[in-house]
Amino acid sequence: QVQLVESGGGLVQPGGSLRLSCVAPRLIFSTYIQYSIVWYRQAPGKQREMVASVTNSGNTNYADFVKGRFTISRNNSRKTVYLQMNNVQPDDTAVYYCNVPGQSNWGQGTQVTVSS
Repeated sequence: QVQLVESGGGLVQPGGSLRLSCVAPRLIFSTYIQYSIVWYRQAPGKQREMVASVTNSGNTNYADFVKGRFTISRNNSRKTVYLQMNNVQPDDTAVYYCNVPGQSNWGQGTQVTVSS
């Protein structure tokens, strides 16, 4: 199992920005760079949903509801994947998680609350 730790959440006003980080503290570099990383979110009372993903070669994919607003990127030397969130809206309020595809264990996530 790959341990991933999310951070960077908080309270932000509508239209504001936030950058989330997902770090793999225990993976060695040569292993880390093989993994695709996916950001998910789960709002209260809703199922977890995919937000954005980045492959080991840097290809990205986004859910329609974040296209043009969120950007996923990775810094392999830091073993970190970022989710830059711009123009956030109240519907973006959720706990955000990162994970590798197919892994069943989840971290604690990071809470994002969009409110005025």
